[in-house]
Amino acid sequence: MDHPRDFTPGPQDSRIVASSVYVAGRRVADIPIEEAGEWSRKKDHVVWIGLLEPDRDLLRRVQAQFNLHDLAIEDAEHAHQRPKLEQYGDALFIVARTAQLVEKRVSFGETHLFIGRGYLVSVRHGPSTSYSTVRQHWETCPTSLAKGEDFVLYAILDFIVDNYFPVLEQIEDEVEEIEDGVLVKPMDAKAIERLYMLRRDLLRLRNAALPLVEVCRRLTSSELPQIDADMHPLFRDVTDHIRTVQEKIDSLREVLAFAFEASLLVGQSQETAISKKLASWAAILAVPTAFAGIYGMNFNDMPELRMEYGYPTVLAIIVGICVFLYWRFRKNGWL
Repeated sequence: MDHPRDFTPGPQDSRIVASSVYVAGRRVADIPIEEAGEWSRKKDHVVWIGLLEPDRDLLRRVQAQFNLHDLAIEDAEHAHQRPKLEQYGDALFIVARTAQLVEKRVSFGETHLFIGRGYLVSVRHGPSTSYSTVRQHWETCPTSLAKGEDFVLYAILDFIVDNYFPVLEQIEDEVEEIEDGVLVKPMDAKAIERLYMLRRDLLRLRNAALPLVEVCRRLTSSELPQIDADMHPLFRDVTDHIRTVQEKIDSLREVLAFAFEASLLVGQSQETAISKKLASWAAILAVPTAFAGIYGMNFNDMPELRMEYGYPTVLAIIVGICVFLYWRFRKNGWL
């Protein structure tokens, strides 16, 4: 059996993360792009190429090796695609969204996957964990990797979906802090803005993850004979993970909605309590104000002015009424 010669990418190939040939699940050697097509057509050989934000020239070089469709290459060059699966002849083109938490905001990247008989090419754009981890992990399990390019596709999709969970866990920790503090005091403008951003990021993450359900459904259907039927349970497992992500996102969005509503209720309750206190003190202070207003009218014929004990009597009445009002308001919980 012929083996490819060892190849070490030069400086001009900095966007080539890896370009390797596998036989029976074991990496034989690294190869240059220009030899990839030839080795992918050999029986039981799988070429796995990983690219990071490649330019047009590099994509055209890859296209020439595997006869990739022009529309797929155009999509891979411009990283603003929705998650999808497209079939071009015997080849498949898959777009998946990746997510990472950067400075407390969810940042999204894209992974474009070309898969055909004997090859898989991954193209990463934007924030994303390197798939070198996937490659290194499964290279220790040649029995699994020997299943071919279908298994490599599963491994990458599963890795993308699993990387949603650390993002959700960090968001969940922040949501719990918001939930714990919402009953202590109402949210200020900064906290409300952060809550809105979290709900928005969760919605964007949901929109990024959920379309992969349809992608995996098609990968397990009879309309794509390129995918080995033995791989269908693995893709259904990815679907289950996506559903879990969806449920977690929906749960966190509901908690944030309840937190905002609770904050409004707490704020309204505090405003009502303050209003009651102000109204109570206003009623109490209205009593001496009323008496002072009456006896400050300066009429000549006011018989009470000639009473020997008029002044202390009026003071006693004022104090008595004020004390009674204070007791009553206190009893009703207004003070």
